[in-house]
Amino acid sequence: QVQLVESGGGLVQPGGSLRLSCAASGFSLDYYNIGWFRQAPGKEREGVSCISRYDGGTYYADPVKGRFTISRDKVNNTMYLQMNSLKTEDTAVYYCAADQFGLVTSMECRDLHRHWGQGTQVTVSS
Repeated sequence: QVQLVESGGGLVQPGGSLRLSCAASGFSLDYYNIGWFRQAPGKEREGVSCISRYDGGTYYADPVKGRFTISRDKVNNTMYLQMNSLKTEDTAVYYCAADQFGLVTSMECRDLHRHWGQGTQVTVSS
């Protein structure tokens, strides 16, 4: 069965850390552009961080640069998002996504539509 299964969300205080995981089954992440997106209440879904299938290059949205790190574990066919120095404005539902097409450069990440995780809630609050 082709799917992405996320884990690792939760409640954390400002300044804290979380690591999100996204395990893929039924296909290999090696051949896909992959990434993390988030959607806060009342806002549109936005790209957070992505990895290009072609050269492994990464994209980070400006609000998360220097705080979040995306990675991929080829052995376990899993992607991760390490989130440090979390802020209240990082509160959102986080989704992982994978697509053989789409666009990932250092400046943007878009059109990753093929596979989506179910979403995991991240709440940053004191």
